[in-house]
Amino acid sequence: MIRPTLIDSLAQDLNSNTHDSVPSLANIWAKKYIQNLQVEAPKQELESNNLSEILSPARRTTTATNLLQSLRFSSAQAWAKTETLLISQLQSHGISPDLIDPWQIATDSRDLLDQALKVYTTNGDNRLVELDWFSNGQNFKLETYSQLPTIGQLSVAIAPSVGKIRKKYTSEDPRTLGFVSMQFHYSGQMLLNSLQPLEQLVVNSYFKVIDDHLYMPLQRAYEAAANLEYEDASLEAVRQLLPFTSEIARQISQKTLIMYADYQCHSGVLSSPQVRISSLRDIEMFQVYLCLCVLERSVASIQQELFPLCVMLYPPLKVSWELVRTLLRLLNQEIHSYLDEQHIRIFAPYLTALSEMFGDDVLPEA
Repeated sequence: MIRPTLIDSLAQDLNSNTHDSVPSLANIWAKKYIQNLQVEAPKQELESNNLSEILSPARRTTTATNLLQSLRFSSAQAWAKTETLLISQLQSHGISPDLIDPWQIATDSRDLLDQALKVYTTNGDNRLVELDWFSNGQNFKLETYSQLPTIGQLSVAIAPSVGKIRKKYTSEDPRTLGFVSMQFHYSGQMLLNSLQPLEQLVVNSYFKVIDDHLYMPLQRAYEAAANLEYEDASLEAVRQLLPFTSEIARQISQKTLIMYADYQCHSGVLSSPQVRISSLRDIEMFQVYLCLCVLERSVASIQQELFPLCVMLYPPLKVSWELVRTLLRLLNQEIHSYLDEQHIRIFAPYLTALSEMFGDDVLPEA
């Protein structure tokens, strides 16, 4: 089983003049990341990997150096895939081609990968790292002591940079962020292909943090929280929901797997590991946008950013609007089961707005 790690207080890692509510939210979010990892793998792969050696400072440095040397080539390949998937959306959605600068998008993506790998090679406190491997219904455990920095420490380190990149691209047309996110995702996946399965798992946990931050307006939420008093009812409602967003996403994902067992999107069936990870991220993304609406007391972030991005990205990814509406209906139910009545009332207007925006009268199936 995955066991959550308790990250030390993040207030020390944030600007000292930031409002108390900001480290509070950042701390809650960082606690969601784990130092214990899991992957589906055959037993022979388990026996052919040495966790202690993979997590050693020398090996982490060598791995990061090799990946950085491959990054430019991987970035070029990633842009080819991104362009193939999304370039047709420019004309159909009326996006100005002048806003899509392949060189700048690739550069920003490489910078983020570079930051993640630099954190990966630093040495933190010596700590126990545990991995659960599941294969054929059996659970194989690996553990070792390592100075590998926690995922939460990476989350804090890269949040400002990702926030600036999101702000840069969303300021003119939020849909351009889809090109950046896709470019980063494909670049990371191509780099991982050169690693052994166990090392892929560890490094990918770092890349996933940035992937999450690109899709989710976390820095904007922290800034919105800074404008509120710590005891504000809206901020309290968000603090109540955030610790449960991952569990809510897992519950919804499991239910949709049962309801849409044969569903196939661009990357495969819903039960495949890659699609499952993306689905969990998207369900959390919807929750973070809901939190942002509550903190800003406005539906603007959904109207101007989330909705246009989904309308651009989901059709080429072969994600049906029926599936999205099912996810939102289940999300409404789960939030009602996790929050008390006073906090539900705060989220209710934005849950309604979200449901109406993705309604079948707005987005009928093609």
